[in-house]
Amino acid sequence: MPYSSEHKAQTRERIVSAARRLFNRHGFEQVSIDRVMLEAGLTRGGFYHHFGSKDELYAAAVASFTNCNPFRADLEHNPLPEPDEMARMLLDIYLSDEVFDNVDFHCPLYALPGDVARAGLSPQKAYTQLIRNLTQIYASALAGEPDGEERAQAIVALCVGGMVLARTTDDPSLRRSLRAAARQQALTLLSPTTAHPIQLGSESNY
Repeated sequence: MPYSSEHKAQTRERIVSAARRLFNRHGFEQVSIDRVMLEAGLTRGGFYHHFGSKDELYAAAVASFTNCNPFRADLEHNPLPEPDEMARMLLDIYLSDEVFDNVDFHCPLYALPGDVARAGLSPQKAYTQLIRNLTQIYASALAGEPDGEERAQAIVALCVGGMVLARTTDDPSLRRSLRAAARQQALTLLSPTTAHPIQLGSESNY
Protein backbone atom coordinates (compact mmCIF):
# COMPACT_ATOMS: atom_id res chain seq x y z
CA MET A 1 0.00 0.00 0.00
CA PRO A 2 1.48 3.39 -0.97
CA TYR A 3 2.14 5.84 1.79
CA SER A 4 -0.19 8.81 2.19
CA SER A 5 0.98 12.32 1.39
CA GLU A 6 0.73 13.11 5.12
CA HIS A 7 3.03 10.21 5.98
CA LYS A 8 5.53 11.31 3.34
CA ALA A 9 5.51 14.86 4.71
CA GLN A 10 6.06 13.60 8.27
CA THR A 11 8.93 11.37 7.15
CA ARG A 12 10.53 14.23 5.25
CA GLU A 13 10.28 16.43 8.34
CA ARG A 14 11.95 13.72 10.43
CA ILE A 15 14.86 13.67 8.01
CA VAL A 16 15.14 17.48 7.91
CA SER A 17 14.94 17.74 11.69
CA ALA A 18 17.65 15.11 12.15
CA ALA A 19 19.83 16.80 9.54
CA ARG A 20 19.41 20.23 11.13
CA ARG A 21 20.59 18.90 14.49
CA LEU A 22 23.57 17.08 13.02
CA PHE A 23 24.65 19.90 10.73
CA ASN A 24 24.48 22.36 13.63
CA ARG A 25 26.60 20.09 15.81
CA HIS A 26 29.15 18.84 13.29
CA GLY A 27 29.01 20.89 10.08
CA PHE A 28 28.20 19.96 6.49
CA GLU A 29 31.25 17.91 5.58
CA GLN A 30 31.29 15.76 8.73
CA VAL A 31 27.69 14.58 8.37
CA SER A 32 26.89 11.75 5.96
CA ILE A 33 23.52 10.72 4.55
CA ASP A 34 23.83 7.44 6.48
CA ARG A 35 24.32 9.36 9.71
CA VAL A 36 21.29 11.55 9.06
CA MET A 37 19.05 8.58 8.33
CA LEU A 38 20.29 6.75 11.42
CA GLU A 39 19.52 9.85 13.52
CA ALA A 40 16.04 9.95 11.97
CA GLY A 41 15.48 6.24 12.66
CA LEU A 42 15.14 5.44 8.95
CA THR A 43 17.02 3.41 6.36
CA ARG A 44 19.30 4.99 3.77
CA GLY A 45 17.13 3.68 0.95
CA GLY A 46 14.34 6.05 1.89
CA PHE A 47 16.49 9.16 1.57
CA TYR A 48 16.16 9.49 -2.20
CA HIS A 49 12.37 9.37 -2.03
CA HIS A 50 12.60 12.85 -0.50
CA PHE A 51 15.90 14.42 -1.60
CA GLY A 52 18.09 14.26 -4.66
CA SER A 53 21.35 14.95 -2.83
CA LYS A 54 22.97 15.93 0.44
CA ASP A 55 23.16 19.52 -0.86
CA GLU A 56 19.39 19.55 -1.29
CA LEU A 57 18.91 18.23 2.24
CA TYR A 58 21.28 20.88 3.60
CA ALA A 59 19.27 23.60 1.87
CA ALA A 60 16.07 22.21 3.41
CA ALA A 61 17.69 22.13 6.85
CA VAL A 62 18.74 25.77 6.53
CA ALA A 63 15.30 26.80 5.30
CA SER A 64 13.63 24.96 8.19
CA PHE A 65 15.15 27.25 10.82
CA THR A 66 12.07 29.49 10.90
CA ASN A 67 9.95 26.45 11.83
CA CYS A 68 12.00 25.40 14.88
CA ASN A 69 12.23 28.61 16.92
CA PRO A 70 11.58 28.08 20.66
CA PHE A 71 8.64 30.51 20.73
CA ARG A 72 6.90 29.08 17.66
CA ALA A 73 4.70 26.73 19.71
CA ASP A 74 3.25 29.72 21.55
CA LEU A 75 2.44 31.49 18.29
CA GLU A 76 0.56 28.51 16.87
CA HIS A 77 -2.27 28.93 19.39
CA ASN A 78 -2.36 32.72 19.61
CA PRO A 79 -2.86 35.61 17.19
CA LEU A 80 0.34 36.85 15.59
CA PRO A 81 1.84 39.75 17.54
CA GLU A 82 2.04 43.21 16.02
CA PRO A 83 5.21 43.76 13.93
CA ASP A 84 7.01 45.69 16.67
CA GLU A 85 6.24 43.04 19.30
CA MET A 86 7.23 40.25 16.92
CA ALA A 87 10.56 41.96 16.17
CA ARG A 88 11.39 42.41 19.85
CA MET A 89 10.29 38.86 20.59
CA LEU A 90 12.61 37.47 17.92
CA LEU A 91 15.45 39.70 19.11
CA ASP A 92 15.13 38.50 22.70
CA ILE A 93 14.97 34.83 21.71
CA TYR A 94 17.74 35.03 19.10
CA LEU A 95 20.30 36.37 21.60
CA SER A 96 19.00 34.52 24.65
CA ASP A 97 20.84 32.13 26.97
CA GLU A 98 18.22 29.49 26.10
CA VAL A 99 19.16 29.52 22.45
CA PHE A 100 22.89 30.02 23.00
CA ASP A 101 23.04 26.96 25.27
CA ASN A 102 21.03 24.71 22.93
CA VAL A 103 22.85 24.06 19.68
CA ASP A 104 19.71 22.55 18.11
CA PHE A 105 18.16 26.04 18.11
CA HIS A 106 21.16 27.76 16.56
CA CYS A 107 20.48 29.76 13.42
CA PRO A 108 22.46 28.57 10.39
CA LEU A 109 23.61 32.16 9.80
CA TYR A 110 25.96 31.89 12.77
CA ALA A 111 26.09 28.13 13.32
CA LEU A 112 27.16 27.11 9.81
CA PRO A 113 28.44 30.13 7.83
CA GLY A 114 31.70 28.45 6.88
CA ASP A 115 29.85 25.56 5.24
CA VAL A 116 27.68 27.42 2.78
CA ALA A 117 30.37 28.07 0.17
CA ARG A 118 31.27 24.38 0.10
CA ALA A 119 27.70 23.12 0.04
CA GLY A 120 26.63 24.39 -3.38
CA LEU A 121 24.13 26.78 -4.95
CA SER A 122 20.93 25.49 -3.31
CA PRO A 123 22.18 26.09 0.25
CA GLN A 124 23.37 29.57 -0.75
CA LYS A 125 19.87 30.37 -1.97
CA ALA A 126 18.44 29.05 1.31
CA TYR A 127 20.84 31.24 3.31
CA THR A 128 19.88 34.26 1.20
CA GLN A 129 16.19 33.64 1.82
CA LEU A 130 16.79 33.21 5.55
CA ILE A 131 18.58 36.58 5.68
CA ARG A 132 15.68 38.18 3.82
CA ASN A 133 13.09 36.55 6.09
CA LEU A 134 14.80 37.78 9.26
CA THR A 135 15.35 41.23 7.78
CA GLN A 136 11.68 41.46 6.81
CA ILE A 137 10.55 40.90 10.40
CA TYR A 138 12.54 43.92 11.54
CA ALA A 139 11.69 45.97 8.44
CA SER A 140 7.98 45.42 9.15
CA ALA A 141 8.48 46.86 12.63
CA LEU A 142 10.20 49.87 11.06
CA ALA A 143 7.61 50.45 8.33
CA GLY A 144 7.37 54.14 7.56
CA GLU A 145 10.91 54.91 8.67
CA PRO A 146 12.91 56.29 5.72
CA ASP A 147 15.91 54.10 6.59
CA GLY A 148 13.88 51.16 7.88
CA GLU A 149 15.36 48.57 5.51
CA GLU A 150 18.91 49.66 6.27
CA ARG A 151 18.28 49.55 10.00
CA ALA A 152 16.65 46.12 9.69
CA GLN A 153 19.74 44.79 7.92
CA ALA A 154 21.94 46.30 10.64
CA ILE A 155 19.86 44.54 13.31
CA VAL A 156 20.33 41.18 11.58
CA ALA A 157 24.06 41.88 11.33
CA LEU A 158 24.20 42.73 15.05
CA CYS A 159 22.30 39.60 16.04
CA VAL A 160 24.36 37.26 13.88
CA GLY A 161 27.65 38.96 14.71
CA GLY A 162 26.89 38.97 18.43
CA MET A 163 26.23 35.25 18.40
CA VAL A 164 29.25 34.45 16.22
CA LEU A 165 31.59 36.28 18.59
CA ALA A 166 29.93 34.83 21.69
CA ARG A 167 30.53 31.34 20.33
CA THR A 168 34.26 31.98 19.89
CA THR A 169 35.13 32.75 23.51
CA ASP A 170 35.45 30.53 26.58
CA ASP A 171 34.68 33.49 28.89
CA PRO A 172 31.05 33.18 30.08
CA SER A 173 30.94 36.84 31.11
CA LEU A 174 32.12 37.99 27.69
CA ARG A 175 29.62 35.71 25.98
CA ARG A 176 26.80 37.42 27.83
CA SER A 177 28.12 40.97 27.44
CA LEU A 178 28.63 40.59 23.70
CA ARG A 179 25.04 39.43 23.26
CA ALA A 180 23.71 42.06 25.64
CA ALA A 181 25.54 44.80 23.73
CA ALA A 182 24.20 43.52 20.41
CA ARG A 183 20.67 43.41 21.84
CA GLN A 184 20.89 46.94 23.23
CA GLN A 185 22.10 48.40 19.94
CA ALA A 186 19.46 46.44 18.04
CA LEU A 187 16.75 47.80 20.34
CA THR A 188 18.04 51.32 19.70
CA LEU A 189 17.73 50.73 15.97
CA LEU A 190 14.20 49.40 16.45
CA SER A 191 13.10 52.64 18.12
CA PRO A 192 10.97 54.94 15.94
CA THR A 193 13.54 57.69 16.33
CA THR A 194 17.18 56.83 16.91
CA ALA A 195 19.25 59.36 18.79
CA HIS A 196 22.50 58.16 17.28
CA PRO A 197 21.69 56.22 14.10
CA ILE A 198 24.32 53.99 12.58
CA GLN A 199 25.39 55.52 9.30
CA LEU A 200 26.14 52.64 6.98
CA GLY A 201 28.39 53.33 4.02
CA SER A 202 29.50 56.78 5.22
CA GLU A 203 33.12 57.86 4.92
CA SER A 204 35.24 57.63 8.03
CA ASN A 205 36.63 60.77 9.61
CA TYR A 206 39.72 58.93 10.69
